[in-house]
Amino acid sequence: MSNELHTGPRVHTHRALIIVDVQPTFCEGGALAVAGGNAVAERIAAYLPAHREEYDLVVTTQDWHIDPGGHFSEAPDFIDTWPVHGVAGTAEARLHPALDALVADAAVKKGQYTAAYSGFEGVDDEGRALADILSGAGIEAVDVVGLAESHCVKDTALDAARLGYRVRVLTDLTEPVSPELGRAARAEMRAAGVELASSR
Repeated sequence: MSNELHTGPRVHTHRALIIVDVQPTFCEGGALAVAGGNAVAERIAAYLPAHREEYDLVVTTQDWHIDPGGHFSEAPDFIDTWPVHGVAGTAEARLHPALDALVADAAVKKGQYTAAYSGFEGVDDEGRALADILSGAGIEAVDVVGLAESHCVKDTALDAARLGYRVRVLTDLTEPVSPELGRAARAEMRAAGVELASSR
């Protein structure tokens, strides 16, 4: 919704939406598929137009691996090492096609030369870290969505909480790698003061 539809000045919410790693590489058919990943992408695509004015800032993150060293393995343990995924410049590393209409305020890429789970480990094309992007926009609270809840969503939310932001994870706009890992991630986030809420 454009600002022209307002009768008065825009009210700043000081809240950002961080869309974590919604990429084909983490969806069905991708190298590290999360069950329900494509549906998450579709739900985020439907959520944003209806809620855009709740956010001063929308930021996307992407795994964007160039040479991440031991993060990739031919015999992955799926804890510290993983199959090749999110390779920079490939179709799998792009944002999910469901988000083609998304106009983000910033796009952060992470993991170029090392393992990176949290969006706060990434930078945009101008070299700005996510923390600097948020502080520069006067953000005080963040909503975190995307893939996977048990890994990069969790780590992004925990880092945001450590940095003093009020943090919500919108649980219907994310999926974990497995139900067990999802339960563990939610317990860890709750313990850190992260609010778990529905987008509805």
